[in-house]
Amino acid sequence: MNDKYRIAVEVETQYLDEQSLPEEDRYVFSYTITIRNTGSVAAKLLSRHWIITDGNGAVQEVQGAGVVGEQPHLEPGKHFRYTSGTVLDTPVGAMQGSYQMRADDGHEFDADIPVFRLSMPKTLH
Repeated sequence: MNDKYRIAVEVETQYLDEQSLPEEDRYVFSYTITIRNTGSVAAKLLSRHWIITDGNGAVQEVQGAGVVGEQPHLEPGKHFRYTSGTVLDTPVGAMQGSYQMRADDGHEFDADIPVFRLSMPKTLH
């Protein structure tokens, strides 16, 4: 990939015990994402594409404009941080995906979101 167009994605996850109902197969997780422009050209986040897989292997895809109702514009060296969430039918799952970006010079590219695990405490060692 061209070094001009580089986006780094960091993820922190949390199990939301107070919103989950394990007896009803409802496991709620939040994730906080930091999107950092490590390239040399400013870029705008246009849309997102998520692939969410639960512990049974069921896959859900989510696509849409922006993140949390915003389409942040990131100057080189700047970052945007947001928190969102998902509900799984199992205590363990994973998410991955990509952000579709447009640089100020018109170049469009994808910023990969590396796979990250969602896990209820004490379910994985």
